[in-house]
Amino acid sequence: MLVMRKLLPIVILSIISLLVVSCQDNTEQPIKHAQISDGQPKFEKEGELSFLKPDGAQIVKINIEVADDEASRQQGLMNRSFMSNEQGMLFIFDKQEPQAFWMRNTIISLDIIYVNTQKEIVSIVEDAAPFSDRSLPSKGPAIYVVEVNGGFCAQHGIASGDKIDFTTK
Repeated sequence: MLVMRKLLPIVILSIISLLVVSCQDNTEQPIKHAQISDGQPKFEKEGELSFLKPDGAQIVKINIEVADDEASRQQGLMNRSFMSNEQGMLFIFDKQEPQAFWMRNTIISLDIIYVNTQKEIVSIVEDAAPFSDRSLPSKGPAIYVVEVNGGFCAQHGIASGDKIDFTTK
């Protein structure tokens, strides 16, 4: 019994140490845009984007989060129940080609704006329905896609032929 009392603390400490070490995985890198607040991804300002008339007159400016790698483009705005009208997400692709988005696991309605290499809006899908698996394709090749709250384009008079300009960190 005396031996058990002396060995028990050592055994317990050994088990705790093993659990702590086995739970640590230092090989994983943090995923971009993975900040979580209240169980949802948190908006992280990574730049600003202006919508412009063809003559260059500014329509409106928003803060943007940037999705420029495969993981962040796949995540997009999924699982977010709120985004302010001054925020949006800019998707940057490697090459210009027809693009198509869907709204799987997207809680809020979005306007999806397809933009070509000249930063000209080629088409807009307005008020995309949340949680839909329906494909929402561009009407022409695009290298950028901007997502803003549903109704944003109608509210600000943004249309095909308008342009964007942006800066990122």
